[in-house]
Order: sequence, then C-alpha cells, then structure tokens
Amino acid sequence: MTAMARTRAAEVLESASSVRKHYLETLNLVERLYRQLLDVIKDELDRRDEREINSVQALLLFNVGDQELTAGELRTRGHYLGSNVSYNLKKLLESGYIHHERSEADRRSVLVRLTPKGEAVRDTLKELFDRHLASLEAVGNVGAADMEGMNVTLKRMERFWIDQVRFRL
Repeated sequence: MTAMARTRAAEVLESASSVRKHYLETLNLVERLYRQLLDVIKDELDRRDEREINSVQALLLFNVGDQELTAGELRTRGHYLGSNVSYNLKKLLESGYIHHERSEADRRSVLVRLTPKGEAVRDTLKELFDRHLASLEAVGNVGAADMEGMNVTLKRMERFWIDQVRFRL
C-alpha cells in the first residue's frame, strides 16, 4: 500500500469514526426528544386537569386535526405503530374524544374524526405549541434557519431509514 493510499484510508476511518459518534448521538436525541415531547404534553394536560387521556392519545388527537382518517392512514403517516393506533383509537372512542363510521367507499375501513371533546384537546395542544413558538427563539435560542436545517437533515434520515427497510440494505 502506498503512503497516499494509507493516508486516504486513515482519513476515511477518521471520518467514519466522527460520523459514527454523531449518528449515535442523533439516535439518542431523537428518542429522548420524543419522550420529552410526551412529558411536555402530559404536563399541559395535568395543568388543565385533563386526566382521562394520556399524552400519546392527546398527540393522536392533534394529528387527526380537522380531518377524517382511517387507522391505516395514521399508521402510514408514521406517527404510531399498528396495535398502538387501534388500542388508542378504541380508548378515545370509548371516552368520547372521537367519532367513527364506516367508509362509504370501502366498508372495511372505519373513518375517525374528532368530537367537540376531542377538538378541545387538539386546541389545547395547538395553544401549547403556539406558546412554544412565541418563545422558542428568545428562550431556546432556536430560530427559523435552525429549524429548517434540522428538518432537512431529519427528513434525509427518515428517507435513509425507509430505504434500509424497503430495500433491506
């Protein structure tokens, strides 16, 4: 091996080591951030004395929003695991947060939409996130450019992981 080849090999190993460190840190942060988001939502629900649902269910209501969706659509949007969606939708239906009806186009599918009670929780989360936006830059030192760059990178990571599964890489 020539000196140039050895130098190049050393550079590749050093770069891979650096990327590895950052990649593992990113994996840890993504998991922690999701859990922290659920804690923030739970805290807001507790402040409003909303004890009938949990933070995952509240986030599900927020993600349904003003739409009529099937459980499959919620799953394919990447928010939830299959059994998790079914369980939480059942609980939300029993508690009066969502309404469901069979789809006219496909009788096997059930469409869900928010009831006024569900809309109130959705609005609670919207207000919470709006409050966060009002102080994100001043208090959190996170601006629009930071968010844009982070979102671009996270979308690339998502695409990479989807390809890993889809193409069994």
